[in-house]
Amino acid sequence: MDDPARPLCNEGRTEPGARADRTARRTRIQEENRKRILAAALEVFARDGFRGATVDAIAEGAGMSKPNLLYYFGSKDEIYRTLLAGLLEVWLEPLEQIDPDGAPLEEIGTYMRRKLRMAAEYPRESRLFAGEMIRGAPILGEILGGRLRTLVDAKVAVLEQWVQEGRLAPHDPRHLIFAIWATTQHYADFDVQVQAVLGADSADRFAAAEGFLTGLFLRGLAPGPRG
Repeated sequence: MDDPARPLCNEGRTEPGARADRTARRTRIQEENRKRILAAALEVFARDGFRGATVDAIAEGAGMSKPNLLYYFGSKDEIYRTLLAGLLEVWLEPLEQIDPDGAPLEEIGTYMRRKLRMAAEYPRESRLFAGEMIRGAPILGEILGGRLRTLVDAKVAVLEQWVQEGRLAPHDPRHLIFAIWATTQHYADFDVQVQAVLGADSADRFAAAEGFLTGLFLRGLAPGPRG
């Protein structure tokens, strides 16, 4: 398939305005094609993993030829890295939004619900991230030990301050964050298992999970005497 974004030969001379319009159209088409490729790649990587994914499968999913795809991305690795870079921004946002000036239980509940909504709305992205972790994080390893750890440390300090102020029950903040990650992402990474176990009741699985997990976490974190 010819790439509509490539320059055409023998175009002849054109006015500056016409050239600008054509350049804008090409840029728009190029951006749309990149989005098509990344959407197809997300499906393939989430389904087949990094090792099982092929450029041919991604090109087929994007509805374009392999040479056309390679005009936009030079390799499978480049596509994978681009997907992960965009995913990381989405993944970190809910944690970044925990407000030190907010009500502790409300902030933690909101964070948990955001993570669960991400499991419902971005299951392929969650599986892509899980696959990267299983592979030993060859792409994200440096970021995990840098930006992610810095962000977690900052939020741990907030949670510890709330405990010191008597606004949360004593707990290990890092393991609280791990527990929220594990329980919410389970509904994306193991959704087939969840639906198989729930059977006819699986249609409202995310709403049911939200109610259960909210109660589980917030009752355990509420300050006050333990009896």
